[in-house]
Amino acid sequence: MTAPRPVAIVSAVAEELAALLAEARGVTVQAHAGRRFHVGTLHGAPVVLVLCGIGKVAAAMTTTLLAERYAPHCLVFTGVAGGLGDGVRVGDVVVAESLLQHDMDASPLFPRFEVPLTGRSRFGADPGLTAALAEAAQALGASAPVLHRGLVISGDRFVSAAAECAALRQVLPDALAVEMEGAALAQVCHDLGLPFAVLRTISDRADDSAHVDFTQFIQVAAQASAAIVGRWLQTTAATDQG
Repeated sequence: MTAPRPVAIVSAVAEELAALLAEARGVTVQAHAGRRFHVGTLHGAPVVLVLCGIGKVAAAMTTTLLAERYAPHCLVFTGVAGGLGDGVRVGDVVVAESLLQHDMDASPLFPRFEVPLTGRSRFGADPGLTAALAEAAQALGASAPVLHRGLVISGDRFVSAAAECAALRQVLPDALAVEMEGAALAQVCHDLGLPFAVLRTISDRADDSAHVDFTQFIQVAAQASAAIVGRWLQTTAATDQG
């Protein structure tokens, strides 16, 4: 009997990974390219958990390693982000429907934000997986965070100035949140045909106080992400057994 393919769960910072590992069982650790891949089960589902590091290159490298070495059937990225959209506040959750690299600019050869030679600037997350994570977030009952779904933008820069935040809002008015990994991961998953979803907890408003809010909120955000992922995996395992 063929072993079930795992769910790949990628975290950007150590606090997020630690919250997931606290609930994992039967974990073995395998090291590749400076990363530690934690293989085991989480809420009854086979998983491989990894800390990817911060930035687009780190996210792309980790995603490729996961796909090539572990053949997951899907990938979920958990992390924090700065809120951009109106009404997107600290403590809210954003599930990405599409992702864009806000620092991609090969103009005038290609339109701003378009990834050269792909004909696209936005990469869509898997609709079914995205919906399932959104449902898991809402199923937390009284502790459920405010949920948003839409565009998440990524760049190799921690956005922490009100002027930069306003500039991003002007050119990308439908962007809900900004972070540093998701769109690179999305491009790799698109190329590999790997279904993926991106779950972001809002840690700050990407403004002049972002660095303070991020530091204070990271532990709370990590627990929130772990709760949502746990609820989703429990539902998935129950469905598979049914």
